[in-house]
Amino acid sequence: MQGVDPAWLPDVAFRPIGTRRTLIRGSGPLVDTVHGEVAAACDRFGGTVSREPGSYELVLELAGDDGSEGFEYGRRDGCTTVTASGARGLLYGLFHVVRLGESAFHGDTQPAAHEPASGLRMLDHWDNVAVHPVMGQVERGYAGGSLFWEDGRARGQVQRVRQYGRLLAACGINAVAVNNVNVHAAEARLLTDRVGEVADIAAALRPYGIRTHLSVTFAAPMVLGGLPTADPLEESVRAWWAGAAARVYAVIPDFGGFVVKADSEGQPGPFAYGRTHADGANMLAAALEPYGGTVHWRAFVYDHRQDWRDRSTDRARAAYDHFVPLDGEFADNAVLQVKHGPMDFQVREPVSPLIGAMAGTRLAVEFQATQEYTGQQRHVCWLGPMWSEVLRFGIDGESTVGGSARGGLVAVSNVGDDPFWTGHPLAQANLYTFGRLAWEPGADPHRVLDEWIGLTFGTAPGLRAGLRSVLDGSWRTYEKYTAPLGVGFMVQPGHHYGPSVDGYEYSPWGTYHFADREGIGVDRSVASGTGYAGQYAKPWAEVYESVENCPDELLLFFHHVSYGHMLHSGKTVIQHIYDTHFEGVEEVEAARDVWASLVDLVDPARHARVAERFEEQLRSAREWRDQINSYFFRKSGVPDERGRTIY
Repeated sequence: MQGVDPAWLPDVAFRPIGTRRTLIRGSGPLVDTVHGEVAAACDRFGGTVSREPGSYELVLELAGDDGSEGFEYGRRDGCTTVTASGARGLLYGLFHVVRLGESAFHGDTQPAAHEPASGLRMLDHWDNVAVHPVMGQVERGYAGGSLFWEDGRARGQVQRVRQYGRLLAACGINAVAVNNVNVHAAEARLLTDRVGEVADIAAALRPYGIRTHLSVTFAAPMVLGGLPTADPLEESVRAWWAGAAARVYAVIPDFGGFVVKADSEGQPGPFAYGRTHADGANMLAAALEPYGGTVHWRAFVYDHRQDWRDRSTDRARAAYDHFVPLDGEFADNAVLQVKHGPMDFQVREPVSPLIGAMAGTRLAVEFQATQEYTGQQRHVCWLGPMWSEVLRFGIDGESTVGGSARGGLVAVSNVGDDPFWTGHPLAQANLYTFGRLAWEPGADPHRVLDEWIGLTFGTAPGLRAGLRSVLDGSWRTYEKYTAPLGVGFMVQPGHHYGPSVDGYEYSPWGTYHFADREGIGVDRSVASGTGYAGQYAKPWAEVYESVENCPDELLLFFHHVSYGHMLHSGKTVIQHIYDTHFEGVEEVEAARDVWASLVDLVDPARHARVAERFEEQLRSAREWRDQINSYFFRKSGVPDERGRTIY
């Protein structure tokens, strides 16, 4: 659409294809999408596309359609070939050629298979149909309004939704949930009398192989069906859900399934009836099973009415304690969706021990692309390195997190109706990187970043180097000037933007740093603390249990130590806090200057938006530095050994 940033699919990215002769073999809706993409590129750049035999430089061939997503790519005798046995695979093969650019048409390449590591690569939109009085149109949305909904109704801008599906397919995402996991009254009705609006969205996403999912409330039989109960073992409740699923599939035959947040932060769930989460998930799984649908049951379940004086209750333990006893009890088409860390998408957390503890359950690992705790798309914070660390983590000594996620990888979307899609143009890198890592969890995130830069900004050497320097270390920079050493949650309550060291310290949400005059950190050891460290398999349980062995970046997550405790880095805890907060501000200043130097190489509107965001990031980083350093200087009484001003 005119006026909307093309992100990683600008016209110029299709020039290598659009200047050549292409043959497309096969039929079906997704093949028509492939043909349309190539034909549009040829119209722009003078090439040709045909379905008739002849001499070609690019051949895209669908051999049958078994529903698979992989493809084979190779080049020989001047012809580049993509062959797939599933229509989605042909679509992904086309975008593979787009990523390769001119290099796809030079030299010879032995045929190689490209397969996604996971069958489900999904985005959850926390979009509200009606504007919520606190959270607005999009909960934790930092890129304007919703793509799908506006003031209680569907937006009807299906061309923008289709364009969004195109961007997602180009980085490998194949599923979208279109409404908030916190299901309010208007959102609940999408399951019944408003399902036609969901069908319109599904129709716009379908040409790019995106399956549509819906977040539903566990209490729907009562809220929508007038039943006196939502007990998952009641036959009337099960029958109601079976009927609801049948009606959805009647209008959306390729519907993906339900996403459910239950018994969490006030949302209804099976606990009200003395039932387990497996009981609840399996009821919905049974309703979806005849149609090939899946229920994604979120494991974000914890007591949010804690007493801050109680040091034995530990929010980090909750998911493991609730769900590990249920391992093996979930239906085959029920997926337990687990946040990658045990808390809530902090800038630094350990990997959730739940991921390696449920061998008999399909798990999906959930990330957060929307930057709730990482700068809210007002700060540059490329999360690729963090996600890569998580995905490569050897959770049980035998498999990585990426290998354990048999139910797929999911991220909370960072997209809205902003012309730049993500508010901050550089936050597009997070969405693209998630899609590519979901396809290939072991991929080098820096290679993925280079892909995104090349597609989005072009290949000018100075521009590429400048963008890489701005983005590459931005996650660690953000970590430096915010919460130190894994402690987390030092944010303003409610909206979660900006520093507030004690903002949640005495709240019922269970997020504490326990700083006093003697030290800081949460004792989660088995020997003297909450026992959380013992939830890990060896060797991690032993690593985290020990103050001496615990990695510096997670020390305060697992242990309460003195300000004078010596880190592996050779610095004391308090000096680390001071140094990193000064360094973080300096690194933001340097990144801002690099971006300013690129003014003649970047589209003016895009450059101006990022420059404006950098000014806010620098202001905020200074605020974080001064508040964190002042707080701990006053708490500890230990001056900065370098004599810098701390208020």
